[in-house]
Amino acid sequence: MTRPVPDISPSAATAATTAATSATAAVAPARAGRLRTRLLVLAVLAGALAAGIVPRLQANATLSVRTAEAVATTVSTVRPASAPALQELTLPGDVRAFQDAPVYARVNGYLRRWYADIGTPVRQGQLLAQIDAPEVSDQLRQAHADEAIAAANYALAKSTAERWQDLLESRSVAQQDTDQKVADMRAKAATLASARSNTARLAQLASYTQIRAPFDGVVTARNVDTGALIDAGSAGGPGRELFHLSAGTRLRVYVQVPQDASGMAGPQMQAWLTLPQFPGQRFPATVARNAGAIDTVTRSLRVELDVDNAGGRILPGAYAEVHLSAPQTRAGLDLPANTLMFRAQGTCVAVVGAGGKLAIRPVTLGRDFGSHVEITEGLQGSEQVVVNPGDGLLAGDVVRVAQAAPATRRATAASQAR
Repeated sequence: MTRPVPDISPSAATAATTAATSATAAVAPARAGRLRTRLLVLAVLAGALAAGIVPRLQANATLSVRTAEAVATTVSTVRPASAPALQELTLPGDVRAFQDAPVYARVNGYLRRWYADIGTPVRQGQLLAQIDAPEVSDQLRQAHADEAIAAANYALAKSTAERWQDLLESRSVAQQDTDQKVADMRAKAATLASARSNTARLAQLASYTQIRAPFDGVVTARNVDTGALIDAGSAGGPGRELFHLSAGTRLRVYVQVPQDASGMAGPQMQAWLTLPQFPGQRFPATVARNAGAIDTVTRSLRVELDVDNAGGRILPGAYAEVHLSAPQTRAGLDLPANTLMFRAQGTCVAVVGAGGKLAIRPVTLGRDFGSHVEITEGLQGSEQVVVNPGDGLLAGDVVRVAQAAPATRRATAASQAR
């Protein structure tokens, strides 16, 4: 069934439109108020979220950073420095006199007198002591008497032989008798030579009763006094040392150079001495010679130095430190010994790269300076090398550098010394 359409006139339509507009105008303020309320609530909620979430996010970020820092290993690093261009060694030296000898007696007897005490400078041939040996004097007198008898017998035998040779020319004697006289003369001549030799031996032995200095030097020991019994070793034991002489105007200094440094021994090596009693003073020395072979017990090379000691300041037997230096053809880098790592692949060092990433580099060692070592291969010189690396450090680990040193202390000290 069809509903009838109402007839709407223009005036009615205008009235309806006016009424609707009035209703809409009345509703608009209410909607705006609700919208502002909603926006205000949203702003309050956003502020509350910002006040609660942002600090938490910041705290989480800070915690993450601190956790990463705590996980990363903290290391100290040092940068390599140039190793000294001179190879230097400081070794203990044995200072000895250029000539040093004990003086013994050659004859038995009693010491009659001594003429030089310890510390006395003496010249070669100077009388040091006299020994009273009457037995030697008696034997020398007997030898002179035997020599005189032998000389007389020889003279008689010689004249007899000459007469018999003259008689043989006139055929007054037999040839056999003449030969016997000539042979007797020759035997008497040999007896005379033996007697003279014995006399010379005893005269030389008698001269040993005077103890004389064998060279210019200083008496460093006197072990006898007047009236002491002198035994020259006739009892079967060693003889007693009477004096000890030392020539200290020139010294020999012996030093044992380790095998790894024996290559520096040569004419280019420079040397000097320092002694505890003269702090801060250097005594020049000259490398005279070396053994030319490594000692199989100590695995070292024996080097001998000559030192001029005309002033006598250095006493023989003193302890001295010998300083040796020689130029190096190629100097490496200097690092503290506590930077080395000993791994299966050999000697290594830990290097901190970009971003704190760790790298393990194998190196080749050169000279050993004690607390420092020379690196000849494996580093360029600009790396940050980890000091006291732990066994747990591995290549690729991220580390945090706590302290970096621009150069090693020993290299700086060595450069200042040079």
